[in-house]
Amino acid sequence: MTEHSQSEEQGTGGGSPEPKKPRSFWKELPILIGIALVLALLIKTFLVQAFSIPSDSMQNTLQRGDRVLVDKLTPWFGSKPERGEVIVFHDPGEWLAGEPTASPNALQTVLSWIGLMPSAEEKDLIKRVIGVGGDTVECKGSGPLVVNGKALNEPYVYPGNTPCSDDDQGGRFKVTVPKGYVWVMGDHRQNSRDSRYNQADKYHGMVPVKEVVGRAVVRAWPINRWGTLPVPDTFDQPGIGEHSSAAGALTVAPTGVAVSAVVPVAVWRRRRSLKAVNGTGGTTTATAGR
Repeated sequence: MTEHSQSEEQGTGGGSPEPKKPRSFWKELPILIGIALVLALLIKTFLVQAFSIPSDSMQNTLQRGDRVLVDKLTPWFGSKPERGEVIVFHDPGEWLAGEPTASPNALQTVLSWIGLMPSAEEKDLIKRVIGVGGDTVECKGSGPLVVNGKALNEPYVYPGNTPCSDDDQGGRFKVTVPKGYVWVMGDHRQNSRDSRYNQADKYHGMVPVKEVVGRAVVRAWPINRWGTLPVPDTFDQPGIGEHSSAAGALTVAPTGVAVSAVVPVAVWRRRRSLKAVNGTGGTTTATAGR
């Protein structure tokens, strides 16, 4: 065998294999969309979910048509509703009996599945927690509202409303909240059928903690009303009971979180593919149209 033929064999068999050509972005797009949808579903289930406000019962804190983001993560770690929090909860005892049920179209169904819209099948309400297990909540005449013997200064109550409604149906009451339950009221006191007006149900107007979806932490839409929903200072006054702040919550919609998680992965994969084409160890510059 000659030197020439040996050189040819070495050149043919000993060279590096040609690197794979990176997959087209358009071929990867359906995969990325699928990953984003799965992440959005997981985020909606375990982290945060969007809900719309269908009534005026929480004015002026929340207006009809507002979208809020609800923290669903902290309850998984044992967090319980605290006084002053705005919470979303499943209808505990036919509070919404007689209310019409929406008939969503296909697009609304998809949006509710990934957490960008509330599900039409879910009967959920949103109110403010006034009393937790062990608290005594009392209203006499037009107010003020009293919790554990302490009168509340409630700046969030709708302007022109009295803290309590001076009527026999639900305006005058004194209740002690059992362990594992909360007592809730709307901020628009004269336009909210809350715990006061459902004392004849099986829970006597209380909401079981197990029915609480989570705490509303951000008013996300419309954009000009964006803001957080903090616990008012009135519930920090001495003697009213222990108060603990809830953990911080996500402030973006589920699909936004999912997309932000997928994009870095896509960029990393494409950079790695480009490095493989141009040789490892060097930097590459993407050209227009790639």
